[in-house]
Parts: sequence; C-alpha cells; structure tokens
Amino acid sequence: MTAALRHYDPPSLARRLSDAQTMTRPLMLDIIENACRRFTSPAQTERRARIMRLVDAQAWTDAALALMELELPLWQVRRIAYDEGEWHCALSRERELPDWLDAAVEAHHGDLALALLSAFIEVQALAVEASRPSVPTVRPAIDSLYEPVGCENFS
Repeated sequence: MTAALRHYDPPSLARRLSDAQTMTRPLMLDIIENACRRFTSPAQTERRARIMRLVDAQAWTDAALALMELELPLWQVRRIAYDEGEWHCALSRERELPDWLDAAVEAHHGDLALALLSAFIEVQALAVEASRPSVPTVRPAIDSLYEPVGCENFS
C-alpha cells in the first residue's frame, strides 16, 4: 500500500457518504484529502484549481465528475439513472461492452453527487486492495543443510 493511502479507510468514508443527506464542503474536502492521490500532484495545478472553484461554487456533481476524471483516468461513467427516489451510478473501465459482460462498480444514493462519489470510493477501494500482493514476496531462508542433488538415471 502506498504511503499516501495508509490512513485511507474506504469503508469508513463510504459509510460517511451513505449516511450523509447532502454533500457539504467539509465532506468533499475530506474525500479530496483522504482518497485522492493525484490531486496534490504539481502537474495537476490547473485541474486542481478548477475542482476547487467548483467546490467553492457548491457545484457538487460537476466537482465529483471532475475529481473522477482526474483520479480515475481509465474509468468512465457507464450509467446514471434516477429510480424511486435514488440516483444509481455505474463506473466502468470498458463502457462499450454489454452490461452482462462488464464488471461495473455501482453505487446509489438520494443525492447525485453522493452517488457518484460513492462509486468513486468503491473504485478507489478496489485499487487499494489490488495493490496488495496475494502471496508474500519474501523468499524463505535457505536451509544450510540443503544441497541440490541430481537424480537422473542415464543408463
């Protein structure tokens, strides 16, 4: 896990998003501070300024989309739908695939910006999990009594 994401707790942040009724400036700044690695990059000064202008204007949906564009360049919004009082958002790496073949990340919330950011946090959580190896990379110590033996019979 990278040093920038050691204090990052995706389940806690996802819970805060699902419990929130509407987006607020402190919640958005907390997401930016804890879940965004590229935001602080010196190469992203213009994008960072644009996102902060959107946050200052409380344009939460536009800020969420701009943040996803910056932080998840390989992911795209596959679907945004409103059904029975909730926004449903799906993010995908392969948007052109049929639904049944695509492994999209989906989230829902009563507020569109919170639905988008919930899906964003889900993708970030997948990235954190994928960065950890499933098998240890440390090689075991070789036994001092170990000696390779050839056991081919060439007769």
